Amino acid sequence: MEPMKTTAPPATAVASFADVSKAYGRVRAVDGLTLDLHPGETVALLGPNGAGKSSTLDLLLGLRTPDSGRISVFGKSPQAAIAAGHVGAMLQSGGLMEGVRVREIVGLACDLHPKPYPVDEVMDRAGIAQIADRMVDKLSGGQEQRVRFALATAGAADLIVLDEPTTGMDVTARQAFWSTMREQAGQGRAVLFATHYLEEADAIADRVLVLHKGRLLADGTAAEIKAKAGARRIAFDLECEIDEAALRGLPFLASLSLSGTTVRIQSHDADATVHALYGLGCYPRNLEVSGLGLEQAFVAITEAEEARTS
Repeated sequence: MEPMKTTAPPATAVASFADVSKAYGRVRAVDGLTLDLHPGETVALLGPNGAGKSSTLDLLLGLRTPDSGRISVFGKSPQAAIAAGHVGAMLQSGGLMEGVRVREIVGLACDLHPKPYPVDEVMDRAGIAQIADRMVDKLSGGQEQRVRFALATAGAADLIVLDEPTTGMDVTARQAFWSTMREQAGQGRAVLFATHYLEEADAIADRVLVLHKGRLLADGTAAEIKAKAGARRIAFDLECEIDEAALRGLPFLASLSLSGTTVRIQSHDADATVHALYGLGCYPRNLEVSGLGLEQAFVAITEAEEARTS
């Protein structure tokens, strides 16, 4: 399955992967990855566990070296770009420094950044001003995430890389976080984030990348990814006895689930499936036909790739 491409001219790229591969023993974590990131984009990196998301971020941040291919960040190596202050990162791995207060650790990050912001501004943006005097090792999981975000945005980085950034945050904190990220992108910064919250990717991302076993399966807007799945959702209620075997014989069926008298179907040709449904002799009530959500499209794309390669 060839990935769709939605890319701007190479001259606008803030970061580029050119046929990049990385293996750990026999496992190819990144497999011939080619893509560009552009200013002002908010890009979601999606994929099942083991898809290569973390390895891709590690390569982008210079934490790993590719076995082949080339990575360029603002025309430099990843390490040089980070040293110049072009990149801010918020990663899942690695703990926070213990025995210090929140303001002290954020202040240290600002002091070390080549293009720092004022400490108070950084803490206000991250929503941690009210816990400035709290010890770092006494924070909740959501508070730790906000401190990590403060460290990632301690200076004027042009590319912000986020790995599962809202894990542990409550709904209010997540909304505030993404509001801040929209502001960052609106100022011309590129934002790349990996997430398991597909509703976030659907709502936030200008562009979605789907990885599977290190390969780029899809690259486009959320709407394009949904269309790429090539299926639609059909839901209805049946008041007659449900003949599951007959339902499974409907044409163009991709999946079927039953819950009481409610039937949910994914179909590759919704018109043909609904037409055949009426021919079964039971009248469907509360019939709804809609496009797949991003989560269903993501599952359909990755399952199709699994079937193709198995």
